[in-house]
Order: sequence, then structure tokens, then C-alpha cells
Amino acid sequence: MSRVPFSFELHPPRNERVAAELPSRIARLVAAGPDFVSVTYGAGGSSREASLDVLKHLIATHPRVRAMAHLTCVGSTFAQAGQTVREFLAAGVRSFLAVRGDPPADAPEGFAAGEIKTGAELVQLIHRIQSEYAPYRESAVPGLRARAVDPERREEVTIAVAAFPNGHPRSHSPSQDIDTLLAKQAAGANLAITQLFFHAEDYFRLVRRAREAGVEFPILPGIMPITSPARLHRMLELSGEDVPADLAVALEVEPTEEGRREIGIRHAADLARRLIEGGAPGIHLYTLNQHEAPLAVLERAGLIDAAVSG
Repeated sequence: MSRVPFSFELHPPRNERVAAELPSRIARLVAAGPDFVSVTYGAGGSSREASLDVLKHLIATHPRVRAMAHLTCVGSTFAQAGQTVREFLAAGVRSFLAVRGDPPADAPEGFAAGEIKTGAELVQLIHRIQSEYAPYRESAVPGLRARAVDPERREEVTIAVAAFPNGHPRSHSPSQDIDTLLAKQAAGANLAITQLFFHAEDYFRLVRRAREAGVEFPILPGIMPITSPARLHRMLELSGEDVPADLAVALEVEPTEEGRREIGIRHAADLARRLIEGGAPGIHLYTLNQHEAPLAVLERAGLIDAAVSG
């Protein structure tokens, strides 16, 4: 069996305790061998510096793992978003997750949406700035101390976009969601990562519709081990997804924290296995800056050895 790719999402730390613990948790996650590690970006760019600090740590400490920067554009001008892209590129980032984003939770009445109206426009902006930053690579000229421009070897960035197995909250129809993916592909996106979901068939249905419409890039399923009723309720508030009744009931009636953790890991591992068996190109795990549960999910799903998860 060939290796199944997997990746992780991290959040920038929100307090000193999490900041102190995060490097060791990152080290445990990276030791498992992910294809990339993404770092979220707060609404309206509220965590830009903290996100950049985590990305710099990843690049400096774990250079073999691709660091992916989330980037939102809501409320931004083209100049502001462009400056952020340049900061990330200067730090060594070569992968982005480009999303329009939602207004900050504390946004005042009349909050301006900004100049960049869609995720596709943000994808185009990233490509344009990358071409300015590294328009080409050079190759050695045999027998000379010179180097020749090789326009066919331009350094490319990975630009991922969001996909929604059950539709974007502001979408009017499934066809509009697919049209949005097509627009992002036309703009230069080369990967999609789904929002959290709980039913494998929701993902497979999205992929079928996307392929039939002409979407060609890989669509990674994003999953999370839900290990408590409180976390489940929070995820439902954020995503609006339809949770399996058996998971919700099991978490509610289980009296121990250890038992609830086991329920969440088992459910996520079962979902990961079904997705891989159905043809998913990999698994993207939302970690909430934890390492034990995500690694346990990968081990239970057969994607890493028990020695790595332990």
C-alpha cells in the first residue's frame, strides 16, 4: 500500500501558555511526516504577526515540511493584502490557503468588505506577486561562471482554496459552489481543502459534482476528532454541518473525559478510512493545536505507525 498523504492545521497561539507549549506539539506533529502544516489567519488579519511567527518557526526548525499560510482578504485593500503576501514570501512561505474570510466578530456596523471581493481575486493577487518576487530561476552555463535565465523553471507557489461539502453558508445552490471552485481554478488555484464535515458521502458528492463540471485539482477532506460535547456544539455553530446522531448521543452520555476522547478519535479514524477507501487524495486534520488526538486518528486509520503516534 502506497503512503497516503496527510497534513495538519494549526492556530497561532492566543496566550503565553499555548505559545510556550506549541513548539513541542509542532515537533510531535512534524515527526509523523505530514506533507504540509497550515497556519490560520484571523478575521481581518487580526493574527497576522502571530501567524507569521508560527510560520517562521516551522520554516526555521522543520525546513523539510511545507509551511502553508492562510490568507484572508475581507476588509483589505489590494495594497494591504499584497503587503501581507510579500511578508510571507520574504519569510520563505511558498504555499497559501486563500479564502475571502468573514468579517471580524467585533466588526462595527457598516464594516467595509474591502476591495477584494472573491477568493479567486485573492488567488490571482498571490500569483501576480509571486511572479514579481521570483519571476524565474537560473541555471548554470557549462564552462562559464555565468548563469542563464530559464523561464520554464519559474518557482511556483501552491495556492489552496476552501471547498464546502454541504455548501457555503452564503451560497444559493450547489451549482454556485461548483462555479466558485471553477473560478478559483481559472485564477490559478491548484488545491482545495474542505471545511469540517461528518459524513463521507457529503465529500464524495462534492467531488463528483466538481469533476463533472471540470474541476481538476485535488480536493483534500478536512476532518477533526471531536472529543467533547462543548467542542461539538462549537463546531456546529461555526460550520452548520449535520452531525451524526450516534456521535452526538455518545459524547453526551459518556461520563469520562477519557471515554469522550476515545469516541471522538474512533469516529474520526473511521471517517478517514472511508474517505481513503473511496479515493480521497489524502487527509487534512484540524488539530486545535493538539497532537495526541490527531496522531491517534492517523494511527487508527492506518496512515502512520503506532510508534509515531505514541
